Order: sequence, then structure tokens, then C-alpha cells
Amino acid sequence: MKQILKPLALATALLAASLAHADITVGVTVSATGPAASLGIPEKNTIALLPKTMAGQKVNYVVLDDASDTTAAVSNTKKLMAESKVDVIIGSSTTPNSLAMIDAVAEGQTPMISLAASAALIEPQDAKKHWVFKTPQNDIMMALAIAEHMANTGIKTVAFIGFSDAYGEGWYKEFVKAADLKKIQIISNERYSRTDTSVTGQVLKIMAAKPDAVLIAGSGTPAALPEKALKERGYTGKMYQTHGAANSDFLRVGGKDVEGTFMPAGPVLVAEQLPDSNPVKKSALAYVNAYGAAYGKDKVSTFGGHAWDAGLVVESAVTKALKKAQPGTPAFRAALRDALEQTKDVAGAHGVFNTSAADHLGLDQRGRVMVKIENGAWKYQP
Repeated sequence: MKQILKPLALATALLAASLAHADITVGVTVSATGPAASLGIPEKNTIALLPKTMAGQKVNYVVLDDASDTTAAVSNTKKLMAESKVDVIIGSSTTPNSLAMIDAVAEGQTPMISLAASAALIEPQDAKKHWVFKTPQNDIMMALAIAEHMANTGIKTVAFIGFSDAYGEGWYKEFVKAADLKKIQIISNERYSRTDTSVTGQVLKIMAAKPDAVLIAGSGTPAALPEKALKERGYTGKMYQTHGAANSDFLRVGGKDVEGTFMPAGPVLVAEQLPDSNPVKKSALAYVNAYGAAYGKDKVSTFGGHAWDAGLVVESAVTKALKKAQPGTPAFRAALRDALEQTKDVAGAHGVFNTSAADHLGLDQRGRVMVKIENGAWKYQP
């Protein structure tokens, strides 16, 4: 009997040791090609900089490209869960893609950290959004920064032009609230597609309205199209963009036509210009230096910073979740979800994260600054 028990005990011990060192698998779907590529490329690049071990256990990253397509984003999500058995999913790059993924992650009971901005991804909390978190600032936080800047510079009327999808609609909804608080009148409301090559009709309507300022709610390089068209028509009022345009590709495409533009952004965009007293400067510079060393400092963008922050909050959550279960199991995914909801004082590229059951983002006002485009570069506005 003892001879039988010894091999059994050895097998049990080996199995336990194997489980104790199970790899953590992080699934990623980003828009590395298509209209949102200027967002997805720096996000994909950043994934390569994330920790290869967390709490002493190896981490594997499975990265897929959804080509800026909602159907592909959902397909990638299901593939990551079914084939790679991922413990958590990071992505996608845009609001429409991320919204489309929610049903799949909820059904698969796998936590998801979106790299898209819309608060609709996590609000209001329900059984499905229970599994969803995000790292970009909520639109209302940025909309309030824009409205405050407009009011302080004497803007009374503004025209709005945004994407004809969830990003544009979400931004209009939030900006209406912010503008109302600051007694700013929205006198034009236009839309355009991410893939449009002309916005002449919309721009003519805006010009006819004669607003003091124009707010463009777009992201990546497509956000430059309305601004270039307005400049070509001779518009001389103030121009504002959302944080969706905060990358070097937008500057490259916009060129001289985006000079003087104001926008809210995460502190990482101007990390080196921040005063030493800014609580995010140190953590933002950590990302800037890491990305700059790998890909060039001129390639740093806020979008890559969102992926970096996702990695930081996952690492914090993994440390807690491993005390309850092992990777590759439903129990670990549930424990990881619970730990993500209890993130405390995690300093990232965009701010300091403190999540709760009611707040699956966890950023406060330390997560935003105002910037201006001067001489083809971002200038911090104190």
C-alpha cells in the first residue's frame, strides 16, 4: 500500500507545483491597421514593453489586430478566450469596437480593460459591464476642461463636429452638459465618418453659423480633416480637439492647419513640461522614457500610455488574485476582476488609479491637462 501511495503523493506534489507556476495569459486586440491605426500602433508597441513576469509568474501576451472593425474585434475576443484561454483582455482601441466586445467578455466571464474613452463602456454598471474596465479618461472630464478654457477666453458660441459613431455621439452628449454649465451656446452640430475624405458640406454650415470656436470630436488622423477644411475656407476662430487627437500622427497630417489648436490630454503628453510638484510627472516620465528608448521619443503618444496603464493595473490585480486562485481557471478570472475593482493608488502615465464597484476607471482631475499646438509640438498650458 505504501508503495502505491508514494507515487500518488509524488504525482500530486508535481501537479500542485505545476499549477503554482501556471503562466498568466493576457489577450490583446487593438486597431493596428485601418482608420484607427494611429491609435492601435502605439498601443501594440507598448504591449511589448509590459512586464514579462508578474508576482513571480511568467506572462504571455497574445496580440491580435482587429483592423478598426467591430466584427473583427468581437471575433478576436472570442478567439482569445476560446483558443488562448486568456485570463484578461486588453482592448480595443476605439469606442465602437470596445462596446461590441462587451457581450462576449461578459458571456466568457473574462475581465476586459478597454483602451477607448467613452464612459458608456462602464456606465451604468450592470451584469455585463461588471466585467469591463478602462484606462482612458472619461469624456466628461475632458469636456469640462474644454468648456472651462472656452469660458476663460471669452468664447460665447461654438460649433460641434464629430464622428458619426459612438465616439462622436458620446462626446456631444457630454459637451452639451459642460457647455451649459459655462453658459456657452452650441450653434451647430455636424457629423462625419472616420473614413470620409471630404467634409465640405458640414464645414459650409459651420462657416455660415459664424461660431467663436469649433470643437472637433474625432480621434487619430481622421480628426484633422474638418480642421484642415475649415482653415482652407478661411475660418479664423479658436479650434479645439478632444484627447482622441493627441498623437504625433495627428500633428503630421494636420501640419500648419492645426497650429494654435487647444485640447485636453493626459499628463503623459507633456510629461517633461510638467512642474515637479505634479503628482503624475514621475510615473508619466517612466512611460515616456521606456517608449522613447524603444521606438523614439517623438513617437510617444497618449494612446500607448493607456496600454501602459492597463498593464500596471493588471499587474497590481494579479498580485492579489494569485492569493485566491491560479491562472487559466474561471476562479482566477473572477478573482482578477474583483482585484481590478479594488485598484488603489496605482500611478500611471495618465494619472493615479483608484477603482471601486461604482467606478471602473478610477481617475480624478490629476488625469488631465490642457495643451496647445505650437510650432508643430504640444505646449503645456498651466
